Amino acid sequence: MDQLISFIIRPPRAEYNPEHDLLEQEFMLRGKWYQRKDIQIKNSRGDVLQCSHYMPIASPEGKSLPCVIYCHGNSGCRADASEAAIILLHSNITVFALDFSGSGLSGGEHVTLGWNEKDDLKAVVDYLRSNGNVSLIGLWGRSMGAVTSLMYGAEDPSIAGMVLDSPFSNLVDLMMELVDTYKYPLPKFTGGRVSNIDDLNS
Repeated sequence: MDQLISFIIRPPRAEYNPEHDLLEQEFMLRGKWYQRKDIQIKNSRGDVLQCSHYMPIASPEGKSLPCVIYCHGNSGCRADASEAAIILLHSNITVFALDFSGSGLSGGEHVTLGWNEKDDLKAVVDYLRSNGNVSLIGLWGRSMGAVTSLMYGAEDPSIAGMVLDSPFSNLVDLMMELVDTYKYPLPKFTGGRVSNIDDLNS
């Protein structure tokens, strides 16, 4: 059972090199120059989160721009935000990407499928608001990141909007899907299927 739990909370960690796998520190998109600022933020548990903020090199003078925070999925990382940045930057929307704790290059040993990740997201939102360089804040989440966005958004009504890609609504169903995807053998007492989360505790 411990192996099954470890499989859920410690999925394969995304490995990447920021110099090769993220958008460049300065890059051109549709004739305009943009930059990537790498930032470290500490969450409430003391884990250091590795983050990147994509924005125009020359922002409209005296004008704060809206920002979308990209929240990656299980086994994902901030490199997954590149597509969102390419889509949004041209519309003068900055994009903030992070490795949740336990993911990518950030500190932390485990993922919690949204529970602790919502606190990571709060640390990022607090950073952006204290920095004063953004106007509205929106969220774009995939899978675990979509659930994280929903959980955080329920506590912060000032979030301007959300893009939610494939959020899960039932944790047991999600765990079974992960087990099936990675062909992890279930304990014999489950008969290959868990219909009640309490079965895992017996």
